[in-house]
Amino acid sequence: MDVRKVIEDRLKKSILIIDGAMGTMIQRHKLEEADYRGERFKDWHIDVKGNNDLLVLTRPDVIEGIHREYLEAGADIIETNTFNSQRVSLADYQMEELSYELNVAAARLAKKAALDYTSRNPEKPRFVAGAIGPMSKTLSLSPDVNNPGFRSVTFDEVSDAYYEQVKGLVDGGADLLLVETIFDTLNAKAAIFAIKKYFRDTKQTELPILISGTITDASGRTLSGQTLEAFYVSVMHAKPLSIGLNCALGAAEMRPHIEELSQISACFTSAYPNAGLPNAMGEYDELPEQTAHFIEEWAEKGFVNIVGGCCGTTPDHIKHIAEHVASIKPRPLPVVETELV
Repeated sequence: MDVRKVIEDRLKKSILIIDGAMGTMIQRHKLEEADYRGERFKDWHIDVKGNNDLLVLTRPDVIEGIHREYLEAGADIIETNTFNSQRVSLADYQMEELSYELNVAAARLAKKAALDYTSRNPEKPRFVAGAIGPMSKTLSLSPDVNNPGFRSVTFDEVSDAYYEQVKGLVDGGADLLLVETIFDTLNAKAAIFAIKKYFRDTKQTELPILISGTITDASGRTLSGQTLEAFYVSVMHAKPLSIGLNCALGAAEMRPHIEELSQISACFTSAYPNAGLPNAMGEYDELPEQTAHFIEEWAEKGFVNIVGGCCGTTPDHIKHIAEHVASIKPRPLPVVETELV
């Protein structure tokens, strides 16, 4: 199957739905240290609770169950549970050597669920997006306020870590590669470089790339200081299937940025906001029908091609979003002038 052709055909006909928060759903299971460790890691020398990506090995039933809840809610695209599954982030738990294994296992879990739902309704194929997160270290900013030139990681180290992650996701059966929650475009460039290099090295057909940045506040800039347009220009050389925004903001705060992106993007656009802004306890109070109302307005205005949810969203949010945009036509791709006048 030519994944790019199939998903492009779907995107031209309808707005596709990406799933909601994985962490929010994992928290509902109230897992303890023993759940994270399982039998294999029962004697691990440091605590591992909080390493949600490890659950694809120790509690695959929980992760597959979450995937199925989102598919049941109407998601066309589900993300692998691999947001931190590269060496740099896994170093926090001294589990760097698990990177490849985690990505393979996570992709297989998601693929199993997606294939099951596709077989039930072949007219609505489901896709697996290999989730590639922003990493726990940044290339553009110094972690030492007294030494602005210092970097705790190099571009080569970041790209090598992403390369290993990409290999695992592809070997596990991912249909798409999603570079998401980008707060530092240089990290994203390292991820893009790793993706391109992997497919050049292996001579395989390149999987479609989805790119999603995050605007951190009302200034309309990423954490590393780029405006939305600068971010867009910085990553479009990757020829992504879609570019969009997720996380950090709720839909109400994200709206002007999604509108701007829809006007400048030559490719499909995506948006999966948080369930509003967190309250004083760090929890999200926005109800599914509220989130869906915001996103329905974006769809009616012609801003989006792919929509879903990030932090605080649940299968109920995704169900409401899917229902609200089901009959709305997707944003048409603009005709981009390639000549100077």
